[in-house]
Amino acid sequence: MKVILKENIDTLGQIGDIVKVAPGYARNYLLPKGLAIEATDKNAKALDHAKRQLAYKKNKALESAKNLAEKLAAVTVALSHKAGDEGKLFGSVTTMEIAEFLKAQGFDIDRKKIVLPEPIKQVGDYTLTVKIHPEVSAALKVAVAAA
Repeated sequence: MKVILKENIDTLGQIGDIVKVAPGYARNYLLPKGLAIEATDKNAKALDHAKRQLAYKKNKALESAKNLAEKLAAVTVALSHKAGDEGKLFGSVTTMEIAEFLKAQGFDIDRKKIVLPEPIKQVGDYTLTVKIHPEVSAALKVAVAAA
């Protein structure tokens, strides 16, 4: 019996694959659990349509992420903290502060998407990476000054 997989199954294949399985396996396990649907012409056409829609949405998301990356590259995050001698900060600059600054500028960036290898503890200019999309990341300039 041929079925179209709706979920990734290690022993069979990936989502959208048309595989041949034993009728009992399909009838008793795959179909009732919603892991697969019967491979008919109607279901195959519906799957193709769903794949096209998914590809369109993915391209739109990628395009908007690239636009956001360009806008972020033009922004410099300017933060001021109390600092002691030799430019050492009392405390540190964290991703939460950077995200709050960006939110005030009109960018809605989650703090978890800002890659900060270690907290900033010195006055100076830094370049951080912001992972906007799995395929798109932006460089963000951060300038820390003494208050």
